[in-house]
Amino acid sequence: MELRTATPTELKAVYEALLRPSFPAAELKPLRAMTDMLADGCYDPLVLLDGKEIIGTCFLWLGVPGWVLLDYLCVSSTRRGGGFGAKTLSLLREIYAGWTIIGEAEDPVQAPDPVMAERRLGFYTRNDAALASYDTEAFGVHYKTFYWSDGPVDEADLICQHRFIYESRFGAEKYARYLRIPCPADAKPMPLVPWDQ
Repeated sequence: MELRTATPTELKAVYEALLRPSFPAAELKPLRAMTDMLADGCYDPLVLLDGKEIIGTCFLWLGVPGWVLLDYLCVSSTRRGGGFGAKTLSLLREIYAGWTIIGEAEDPVQAPDPVMAERRLGFYTRNDAALASYDTEAFGVHYKTFYWSDGPVDEADLICQHRFIYESRFGAEKYARYLRIPCPADAKPMPLVPWDQ
């Protein structure tokens, strides 16, 4: 098994074959946004290979050195249930050793498919993710926040770095309009809008 950065051609192929069928439209960035971020040096679309076959993906949004946001994790539908998602996370943590990896999973309480959202969140916690004390809202979707780190993480620093990853890409105005990190527990949900709004 190997986890490595995808070529632009592989990125397009896995977007269509793996990500599009696996994620709700409200959670999926347009391919153009990913290729732009890759060209800008702030995105690392990793692919999991079994021999020469791509069987999974793990896309990362880079912040300041030492901080990264897990954007998407997906295993081919023909390989699910075989431990490849856990293997991807293990390899990811080796590649990004010493970094704090932030993640978001749709909040099961507010998800259109609560069973699937609970499964996804459970997968991350079974694979050693620590739940943060705050939630995130992005473009009208409410997420639970989690992370992996080699040592203790100050929650205020986690929030600051999490916000920076989004704000550095979108700017303060778009961030204020479509994102909340942290999202207050009593906040009225923002309208659901496309990611590239």
